[in-house]
Amino acid sequence: MTKHYTSWRKSRHSAPDSNCVEVGQAADGTIGVRDSKADLSASPLELTRSQWASVLAELRAR
Repeated sequence: MTKHYTSWRKSRHSAPDSNCVEVGQAADGTIGVRDSKADLSASPLELTRSQWASVLAELRAR
């Protein structure tokens, strides 16, 4: 079953021409990550809250 993600947010590091990474959240807490220039009807990359926290920690450490 496809999850419904809400409150998609665009990275503030994205280019102004709409080529960006967006992050949304499903009701069960799953985090969805998608590329705005890709087919928006395609399923996003799905991460648990723990996985998402690990991604953010790694990015912030750079």
